[in-house]
Amino acid sequence: MLMAPMAGVSDAAYRMMARAGGAALAYSEMVSVAGLHYGSEKTWELALPRDPEPDLAVQLFGSEPDQFREAAAAVCERLGERLALIDINMACPVPKVTKGGGGSALLDDAVRAARIVQACVEESCVPVTVKIRRGRRMDEEVAPEFARAMEQAGAQAIAVHGRFANQLYRGQASWEAVARVVRAVEVPVIGSGDVMSYADAHAMMERTGCVAVMVARGSYGNPWLFSGTVPTTQQRLCAFACHVHLLEATGAHLARARSLAGWYLRGMPHAAAWRNRAMTCHTVADYLSMADELSRKG
Repeated sequence: MLMAPMAGVSDAAYRMMARAGGAALAYSEMVSVAGLHYGSEKTWELALPRDPEPDLAVQLFGSEPDQFREAAAAVCERLGERLALIDINMACPVPKVTKGGGGSALLDDAVRAARIVQACVEESCVPVTVKIRRGRRMDEEVAPEFARAMEQAGAQAIAVHGRFANQLYRGQASWEAVARVVRAVEVPVIGSGDVMSYADAHAMMERTGCVAVMVARGSYGNPWLFSGTVPTTQQRLCAFACHVHLLEATGAHLARARSLAGWYLRGMPHAAAWRNRAMTCHTVADYLSMADELSRKG
């Protein structure tokens, strides 16, 4: 079970919590190859593992094969043995990514996508994988044949999300679409979409034949999902406090803890009121005081 790349979510603190919870691998947020090309330090921050992380899967996005070639070489050089794999995002449906030809826009251009994969493979010191969706538009499934083209270009695994890009995250993910990709290629397939529990992950693997499952929203406030354990209220509060400390230690903006509070406190008595309280927190002490108060209330 793998922790998916999530823009604005899967920072170093989030990855460390997921790995502590049992995730076999964690991915970076999407890293712009254009940003790396122009030497953006903010972009590089997204691609670098922190000291406690054993390794990191770096997900790249963009549309220019030459920039991918350059990025693959640079990431390999800078991360060395701590680079687990390079993943190419061909799934993101967000307009600011697709309007430049990246993300799910590549599903409309298999030739360019294959050139990107080839460019990365030629420069990479680790396996190169791709993440795709079922297709870009509703009822236009391209995933099986597109996955075959990426395999032929050198991709060593395919992650497939069972929704069309223009569905965003609405509706139900098709696990059968994942199964069709499994049957279409020889390389390992990673399933994605509507995995909200440990049981869901194993059901997806059984039903589709995928060898691994990528968990995204299901991991919100629930790093225990990766091991199938059920936390107590006290464990959830301790994990929230730990996550806040990790945000501070890794230099992340503490405003991220407001979202974390909503996720970790979900289902607790008066959760809405506590979420509102979190919106007024600004410092680590504020968040820890709130968690301590909740803990004392039982």
